[in-house]
Amino acid sequence: MALSFVETVSTPTILLYSVAIAALLIYLPFFVVGYGRLKAGYNSSAPRAQFDQLPPYAQRATWAHQNAFESFMIFAAAALMAYVTQQTSSLAAIAALAYLAARSLYPIFYILDVPWARSMMFGVGNLGIITLFVISLRSLVL
Repeated sequence: MALSFVETVSTPTILLYSVAIAALLIYLPFFVVGYGRLKAGYNSSAPRAQFDQLPPYAQRATWAHQNAFESFMIFAAAALMAYVTQQTSSLAAIAALAYLAARSLYPIFYILDVPWARSMMFGVGNLGIITLFVISLRSLVL
């Protein structure tokens, strides 16, 4: 089913949409942070100083949110590099979609405190990034 989607939608389209979707995924864990802040009694005068008073799940959500920013920058560069080098292979599309899938699950596992699953999603996401960089650079050499 996923492969038929990749064959139906062009890889350049998938690459560009994946950057936009990945940008939205940054804020997925922040909804949990907001809920935790409400539970702890939100202090609008010093919201960052409130971190230690957040429940553990909201602290983990904060870390997941911060990690999403870090990962997004590298992914955006890799996806745009694949777009600029005109990667049209299904491998590029699958790498971008694998990144999105992994980064959708990463904050869930982080918030639920399932470190082995979180680490696995981190690895899958990074594998997608590395794949995009490699196929882009390889196309320049060949």
